[in-house]
Amino acid sequence: MYGEWVGSEAEDKLIDLYPDVSVGRLACVNTYEVTVMVNKIITYETTAFNTEWFKRLVVVAGDTYPPGSYNFSTDAFEGEENTQTALEYMAGFEATKLWTSLGTLTGTQDVIDAINTGCGFLFFEGHGNPMVWGTNGPNNTSVSGLSTRGMRKLANNDMVPICVVGGCHNSQFDVSLINLLKEPAHSFMWGTFAPECWSWKLTRLSRGGSIATLGNTALGMSKEDKDSRQGAGDFMDVQLFYEYGVNGTQILGDAWRHAITNYLNAYPINWSTPAAEDSAYDAKTVQQWVLFGDPSLKIGGYE
Repeated sequence: MYGEWVGSEAEDKLIDLYPDVSVGRLACVNTYEVTVMVNKIITYETTAFNTEWFKRLVVVAGDTYPPGSYNFSTDAFEGEENTQTALEYMAGFEATKLWTSLGTLTGTQDVIDAINTGCGFLFFEGHGNPMVWGTNGPNNTSVSGLSTRGMRKLANNDMVPICVVGGCHNSQFDVSLINLLKEPAHSFMWGTFAPECWSWKLTRLSRGGSIATLGNTALGMSKEDKDSRQGAGDFMDVQLFYEYGVNGTQILGDAWRHAITNYLNAYPINWSTPAAEDSAYDAKTVQQWVLFGDPSLKIGGYE
């Protein structure tokens, strides 16, 4: 799906990262989870169309890189700026802004309440690991967002959104309690001892959660990581909203595939230029952006 490596003794080149097919993952570990997901998908596609709740978009963000915490951080609230871009792509949707700068995001309960009201799309932009997502508020304060533990309070039932999560490792699916035995210090620090990752748990919840979740399997990259100060997650994370809201892409897997294509068109991989290091970041960005959910899902359901 992601192309192939070719090369000589002198140089390897990644020649093709464009996706040929639309791929999603249902990381079910037992028949119960399979049943939950099948029922959620059928219910969504047969009941979501033209509902009031579907026309809501909840964005959750803050100051991703507070001044002094990152080499290239500014006074801007980067996460909020990125979610505002998504809102501008989604004309006709009612926006719920959970932003630390506005005081509408003060902790987990704000997120729970917004999701339980029902929404068609949900966008987190901040920091994470396989177990938690959070961000920063004014004056470099830490603000909790949503954890796998906190998801037990979700009860949005059939009003399930498509979720995009901008953060490190939220979609890292190779997690296991066994990691506590294999690498105790590392797994405890990075949350890799979770029985399931944040994105999958949100997707497979039986009393709500999401119908699908897109996010990073590894360290999420920012445009501030690149010499060009362009692209990375700042571009990638909003592409689903561009595909649906601007281009009118109706099938979830197509939106995922087109999003990656949009990125590669904007930031072509080229190992032979002085910007080869930037290409490494770009290659990583598209390869780690995965979909938990049914790629054939009709966004918003069928009429």
